[in-house]
Amino acid sequence: MKKLEKMPALLTMSLLAALVAALALPLAAQAKTELPPLVPGAPAVTVEHIKVHAAALEGNLEGEAVDRDVIVFLPPSYFKDKQRRYPVVYALHGYSIGAEQWTHEIHVPQTIESAFAQGAKDMIVVLPDSKTVYGGSMYSSSATTGDFERFIYHDVVAYIDAHYRTLPNRLSRGLAGHSMGGYGAARIGMQHPEIFGSLYIMSPCCMSARPAPNPTSPREAALEKAAAVKSPADAATLGFGIETQLASAAAWSPDPKNPPLYLDLPVKNGVLQPDIVAKWAANAPLAFIDQYIDNLREYRAIAIDVGDQDGLRFDTEKLHAILDSYGVKNSFELFPGTHTSRVAFRFQNHVMPFFSQNLCFTKNCK
Repeated sequence: MKKLEKMPALLTMSLLAALVAALALPLAAQAKTELPPLVPGAPAVTVEHIKVHAAALEGNLEGEAVDRDVIVFLPPSYFKDKQRRYPVVYALHGYSIGAEQWTHEIHVPQTIESAFAQGAKDMIVVLPDSKTVYGGSMYSSSATTGDFERFIYHDVVAYIDAHYRTLPNRLSRGLAGHSMGGYGAARIGMQHPEIFGSLYIMSPCCMSARPAPNPTSPREAALEKAAAVKSPADAATLGFGIETQLASAAAWSPDPKNPPLYLDLPVKNGVLQPDIVAKWAANAPLAFIDQYIDNLREYRAIAIDVGDQDGLRFDTEKLHAILDSYGVKNSFELFPGTHTSRVAFRFQNHVMPFFSQNLCFTKNCK
């Protein structure tokens, strides 16, 4: 299995524009998602709100909290059969929201309960919070934000295995995510098949490297505003687009010698910075996927989906096509919908059944 020692840092301004368009919501807004019909008689799950200490985030320059919110959903049988152990699905939220907000987008616990009522096997579902001062960690490793990759694949997994009755085997762990979380599922999944056994990638952002930004373009004027920001509070007043750029820079072009934000942007004083553009582009999964094909072959199952009205569909289709070209088994579905409209429906009727079918539910997983 190949592992990245220090994965380089992602997208460019034109892709950020696509991301902003796909997620065109005020930061305080909650995405409107379709709620699947209630399944009568669905058994209740137990919801636990916990804190997990993230050793991987200690010493980060941005001041991100190292004790992170994590929401755990325990299946109906968990407290009835106290000898039973369960597989776990780790589900990653998107940009500008945290785990709590994502519970409203995917309408949990109702969608989890309905999935169980419709035949999905009992499993534990875990939603870790990776929101940062600029709206999202990009599930990346950075001196500025801290190592959010390791937080997910190591700190959270180790805590859940230590405190809940899990099946501590890669084949009994699933990784899923939507939007930025879909990017995280792809990025982390490529590197860590020794931790996870099945992947479900939903409408992933930030998959493809794009041409360098034009510093003189009106669309890139926000770059100058971003460069003038002196604190996260300042960024919050300048809008969604600038925060996405700062979040990307914090994740992919950290600079410990550049206070107060400790990051570098791809345009400085109106001049393109090729080295920074290269760092961002190097983090695009479609640019580095070829290095991790052998890792991806180790997964029992990989599923990918995206809405037909989602601006991210084209790169998502490319991801599927690359896997197909290498003969890596995966499923792909282009469903009717926008970036967020049917994410709850998909979670209930596709994500949960997928893991029910592909995770290992016994102690002797091979």
